[in-house]
Amino acid sequence: MHLSEITHPNQLHGLSLRQLEDIARQIREKHLQTIAATGGHLGPGLGVVELTIALYQTLDLDRDKVLWDVGHQAYPHKLLTGRYNDFHTLRQKNGVAGYLKRCESKFDHFGAGHASTSISAGLGMALARDAKGEDFKVVSIIGDGALTGGMALEAINHAGHLPNTNIMVILNDNEMSISPNVGAISRYLNKVRLSEPVQFIADNLEEQLKHLPFFGDSLTPEMERVKEGMKRLAVPKVGAVIEELGFKYFGPIDGHNIPELIATFKQAHKVHGPVFVHVATVKGKGYEWAEKDQVGYHAQNPFNLATGKPIPSSKPKPPAYSKVFGHTLTKLAENDPRIIGITAAMATGTGLDKFQAKLPKQYIDVGIAEQHAVTLAGGLACEGMRPVVTIYSTFLQRAFDQIIHDICIQNLPVFFCMDRAGIVGADGPTHQGMYDIAYLRCIPNMTIMAPKDEAELQRMVVTGINHTSGPIAMRYPRGNGLGVPLMEEGWEALPIGKGEILRSGDDVLLLGYGTMVNTSLQVAEILSEHGIEATVVNARFVKPLDTELIFPLAQRLGKVVTLEEGCLMGGFGSAVLEALQDANILVPVKRFGVPDKLVDHAKPEESFADLGLTSPQIAEQVLAAFFSQKQTAKVG
Repeated sequence: MHLSEITHPNQLHGLSLRQLEDIARQIREKHLQTIAATGGHLGPGLGVVELTIALYQTLDLDRDKVLWDVGHQAYPHKLLTGRYNDFHTLRQKNGVAGYLKRCESKFDHFGAGHASTSISAGLGMALARDAKGEDFKVVSIIGDGALTGGMALEAINHAGHLPNTNIMVILNDNEMSISPNVGAISRYLNKVRLSEPVQFIADNLEEQLKHLPFFGDSLTPEMERVKEGMKRLAVPKVGAVIEELGFKYFGPIDGHNIPELIATFKQAHKVHGPVFVHVATVKGKGYEWAEKDQVGYHAQNPFNLATGKPIPSSKPKPPAYSKVFGHTLTKLAENDPRIIGITAAMATGTGLDKFQAKLPKQYIDVGIAEQHAVTLAGGLACEGMRPVVTIYSTFLQRAFDQIIHDICIQNLPVFFCMDRAGIVGADGPTHQGMYDIAYLRCIPNMTIMAPKDEAELQRMVVTGINHTSGPIAMRYPRGNGLGVPLMEEGWEALPIGKGEILRSGDDVLLLGYGTMVNTSLQVAEILSEHGIEATVVNARFVKPLDTELIFPLAQRLGKVVTLEEGCLMGGFGSAVLEALQDANILVPVKRFGVPDKLVDHAKPEESFADLGLTSPQIAEQVLAAFFSQKQTAKVG
């Protein structure tokens, strides 16, 4: 059978082992060919091919529900659920999403882009099933990296309290999240991997005892306890812990052995109550380059499938913002042992990998535990350290209460550095960094800034380190800088709450924030071609706003435009409107940013065009809003 013929996962039923292994080979080929051409997440999906096939061979997917934790490990799932013919559109505009998406397929039972959600959602579905008197299986698949997230442990704690609720949790244990895993849980799992498989004792002990002449076909309650005690001695430590939490434990089993997987899943399906199946897999399985470099090949830009090397760009690009950030912070920390870089399982993505290599004693990776990262930073700040919490904008959302309760209420000097702020492209709605301006601006004691380019980012890193009177946050985008000259050292801090005028004009005020400052300058150039001269301000800070600069300009020019790469509701433009209103400066204001909608996966430039945020589109709207009569007169 060819993979393209599979439009429903139930078609795996009845296939021979040879046929299933051939399907596995085809999945890897299609997966590799697609990611090599388009870019995307590579290693996670390659590691779960056999797991997916074996699980689906034991389920009725017309009824049963499977929840994948973090959708980028679900590419084989997508290929087995009717998306083969469209798979070449992966992560492209209007194409197959890179994560799970309920509206994309009836087999995507729960959307997932952030980690540690699958057990909670699966338990909710299982409880709803029982309440309605229905009968179907619920399986939650979670990686060992995601298991470091507190939410997953909370869900395990809850599920283990429900001995009559049937739910299966499959641990996809590959020793990795994006970066290598950290912490006590990871250490436990490593011990299990190094132990000889002894689950057979649990399976065979009762049968062996029955052959003794004084036991017969049944065991007394006393011998049941003996059996359980012996089993606990035999099952590896993590299994004993899981069983103490109320789960029946199976494993660890070979995640690339289809017969063993099928046999184990079939056995686990028969168990009443919560079941935990521990599956050991290899991230990047079947592709040599991905197996050797599991961090680098977690996700890839387009690459040469034969060599594993990236396809070179046609022209050199400026350094990425994250690289500039990591380099600058490392330089500062070399001379200041109080600086502590903190990440949540994203060393490479945030640019802290170089910091870790150079200053390991000043580096902390907490795993996928953003809440813990923030409060940990609060404790460090209490003792005079300079913690720098470096987390993607979208992931910092998970620690909103900690930012308020543990940092801002106590006014602790923690420096938040939000990578991937704004439009991120192919990862789609779960990863867009749209809300950090709005969700931080409303909290007392918080200072918030954004650089116009990578050189200003360097100065803002110094500003954040030097700011000791309370918490401060900096947002910066995904991707490369503008190519402005950088300094190796000697950076100066910026005055808090002060912007700068980049261009002067007498017709309209353009207030740009962060990445949209450069766009503001481009808009001003286009307006100038139409006889409209704009004053352009780099706001730098959204809180506090530079009202000493903005108010006189707004009053004199009488027309204000705000530009930001984030949600309009509660964002930078809202801050300007509120400040003008409170000062009784009643001038017309036109805001540009992301409206009240989710931004789907696409190339960033495609998203900007769809949102009307390209320079020509903004200039056209400014002309229509403020200068239509003048333009009409000119045309006439």
